[in-house]
Amino acid sequence: MSAIPDIISGLFSWLVIVVYLTSVILINIYCFIQLWLFFKARNKKIQKTKLPLTEWPFVTVQLPVYNEKYVIERLIDNIVLLDYPLEKLEIQILDDSTDKTSDLIRQKLIQYNNKGIQFSHLQRMQRSGYKAGALKAGLESAKGELIAIFDADFLPLPDFLKQTIPYFSDPNTGVVQTRWEHINADYSWMTMMQALQLNVHFMAEQSGRQSAGLFLQFNGTGGVWRKKTILEAGNWQDDTLTEDLDLSYRAQIKGWEIQYLMSIGTPSELPVEMNGLKAQQFRWMKGGVETAKKILPKIFSSNFPFTIKMHAVIHLLNSSVFLILMTCFLSSLFMASAIGFLGVSVKIMALLPLGLISLFYVYYSCNVQLLKTKNPILKVFAFLPYFLSFLALSSGLSYHNARAVWLGYIGKKSGFIRTPKFNIMKKEDRIKQPSYLQGTDRNILFIELIIAGILVISMIHHISIGVYHFIYFHLMLFLGYIGIIYYTLKDAFRRY
Repeated sequence: MSAIPDIISGLFSWLVIVVYLTSVILINIYCFIQLWLFFKARNKKIQKTKLPLTEWPFVTVQLPVYNEKYVIERLIDNIVLLDYPLEKLEIQILDDSTDKTSDLIRQKLIQYNNKGIQFSHLQRMQRSGYKAGALKAGLESAKGELIAIFDADFLPLPDFLKQTIPYFSDPNTGVVQTRWEHINADYSWMTMMQALQLNVHFMAEQSGRQSAGLFLQFNGTGGVWRKKTILEAGNWQDDTLTEDLDLSYRAQIKGWEIQYLMSIGTPSELPVEMNGLKAQQFRWMKGGVETAKKILPKIFSSNFPFTIKMHAVIHLLNSSVFLILMTCFLSSLFMASAIGFLGVSVKIMALLPLGLISLFYVYYSCNVQLLKTKNPILKVFAFLPYFLSFLALSSGLSYHNARAVWLGYIGKKSGFIRTPKFNIMKKEDRIKQPSYLQGTDRNILFIELIIAGILVISMIHHISIGVYHFIYFHLMLFLGYIGIIYYTLKDAFRRY
C-alpha cells in the first residue's frame, strides 16, 4: 500500500525540481540577454547622422494631460522655452481633466497670449480611449508634419526640437526617441531604484536593440513622430494599455525606422509613492503582454529574419519574467522536501546567482555615474547595496506584476490608470495634499502579507533541517515584500 504514496511523492518531487530548474534557467537566460544587449550597445554601429535642414518643418507639440494641477503650470512654462521658429510651431494641450487643471491651463494661455505662440487647448466631452484617444483626437487638427509628445512630468530642454528634428532628413525615419533623465532620482530609495532600472533600459536595452538592428520602441513621451508614420501604421489605438509600444511595432512592420538618441536626455519626474508606482508597473506589464498578443502574429507572418522575430518575442514578452519569478518562488518552497525524498544533491539547485552576476555587471556599468568614489574596486562594493536593493524591490513587486501579466494573458480588460505627478523635484519637496493618490488595493496587500509570512516560515524550516541553499533567495524576496508593504502602508496612512 505504501508503494502508491511513494510513487506519487516521487512524481511530485521530480515535478518540483523540473519546474524550479526550468524557472531558474529562464531567469538566467533573461539576465544573459540583458548582458548581450549591453555589449551590443557598447559596440554600436554607426548611427545615422542628422543632415542640415534648408528649412525647418512645421512641428506640433502634443501635451496629453489628465488632472495634472500640480505640474501643468511647470509643463507649459517649460514648453514655451523650446527654441524653434514660432511660425513653425504649434502647441496642442490635449486636456481630458475633470478638476481645476483646465482653469490653470486657461490662465497660463492668457499669460502667453501676446507672445506669438500658437496654442490649441483641446477638451473632449468623454475620455474615451484614454491617452491614445486624446492623441488620436489631437492628430485630426494637428498642423505639423512632425509630432512631438511630452507627458505632464517631462521637461524637455530648449534645444530639444533643434537636436531631434534634423534626423527626419532621412525619409525612412518615422520616430526619434530620446533618453529619459530623472530630476528626482535621489529623492528616496524608491525613486533611486526606478532610476537604476530605467537607466539600464535606455543605456543597454534601447541602444543594444538599435545596434543589433532589432525592433525598438517609442517610450510614450520624450520623442517625435512623423505624422505620416502614425497614419500609415494605423493611428493610435486603445486596445492595449501600452499604446506607444503597439504603434512602435506597427510602424516598424510597415517599414519605418525608429532612431534612438542616447546622447539627448529629456528630464522627467519619477513616481514618489508606492501605489502610483504599482499603477505604472501594472500598466507596463499588462500592456506589454496585450501588445504581444496583438502584434506577434503579424511579426510571425512578416518577412523579417528569424533572429529579429525571436528578439521581438523576447522583447514583447519580457514582463513574463515576473510570472517565472513567482513560479520559481512557489516551487522553491518544496525543493528541500523534493531533494530529500529523491536523494538529489542540493548544490546543483542553487543556480540563481549565475545570471545575477551578469545582471550586476550591466546595472553597475549603466549606473556607475551615481557613485562618487573614483577607486574602481570601491565603486563595485559601493554599488552592491544599490543592486541588492533593486533586486529586493523587483522581488517585492513580483506578485503584483505577475498578476498584471497573467491578466494580460487571459485577456481581462482594465482601464488606463495614469501615474500621478506631484511636482517633486528636490529632497525637501513633499506631497502636500492627498489629491490624485491611488487607493491601496487591500486584496493585493493582504496577499503580499501572506507571502511575507510564508517566506518567514520557509526560512525557519530550512534552517531547522540544515538546508541553507534557498535561504538567500527567500530572504531577498522577504525583504522586498516587506519594503513594498511598508511603503504601501506609509502612503495609505500619510499625514498632510
